[in-house]
Amino acid sequence: MSMVKKALLPAAGLGTRFLPATKASPKEMLPIVDKPMIQYAVEEAEACGINEFIIITGRHKRTLEDHFDTVYELEENLKQKGKKQLLEEINRLSHLNFAYVRQGRPLGLGHAILRAKPFVKDEPFAVLLSDDVIDPDDNLLQDMIKLYEELDCPVVALEEVPREEIHRYGVIQGEADGDGVYRITDFVEKPEPEQAPSNLAIIGRYILTPDIFRILERMRPGRGGEYQLTDALKGLLKKRSVYGYVFRGRRYDAGDKFGFLKATVSFALKSPIVADRFRDYIISVARELQNRNKGK
Repeated sequence: MSMVKKALLPAAGLGTRFLPATKASPKEMLPIVDKPMIQYAVEEAEACGINEFIIITGRHKRTLEDHFDTVYELEENLKQKGKKQLLEEINRLSHLNFAYVRQGRPLGLGHAILRAKPFVKDEPFAVLLSDDVIDPDDNLLQDMIKLYEELDCPVVALEEVPREEIHRYGVIQGEADGDGVYRITDFVEKPEPEQAPSNLAIIGRYILTPDIFRILERMRPGRGGEYQLTDALKGLLKKRSVYGYVFRGRRYDAGDKFGFLKATVSFALKSPIVADRFRDYIISVARELQNRNKGK
């Protein structure tokens, strides 16, 4: 069994929920405090020993490549000004290897993953959707990799969600096989609440094996003309076991404006640079709102 040393980050979407901010700038580059959204996913994978990254991009996404590249002029400027800490921060990921593949048209997550086949080859790989931001103090990907190494099977991340929100997610049907572990028997893409087989929704972390590519290559487009990864995983179930791991930590759906704001607030309250002042500011705003409501 091969170790997981490669991570795939799909980043070719149009980011329409953040227009006009994403008209010319990738959603993945929106900053949460002082790092772009996608960097949190890269750092999460790096903490698991992953050092090769394939980022699936599209038009107007060159800033992603620039962000993970070296910037000689900036580095020299920081050196001359003695800003050692900032220099170390911008170079912290310089030892990692990045490859970039264009998706061309946003035809779904399954299509994006298939585009990475020449780079993944015959190895298992992680998939991280960067707008699903995981609190750095939690160990979701690390736990999934450990489970993969124990079972030698693909693993998808799951989260219990309210029934009224289940239509926003791919959902699994499965049998409990340990604490927070399910052997999956079926996948359903965005079901209506009354038709959902469970409240266990798939979230943006996967450990996949290279046999998924053979299924993706034979697939036809599904809902909305897209190649859904959920459909490919459903096909994979006919050939091998797939497991789900229930995450009980802190996840922020930063692909949504409200989720993005929640992530920003939570991460700011952990920042050693701004946490104290930001906490005081939030308290003052809350008091001001309270006083206004009292006056009504």
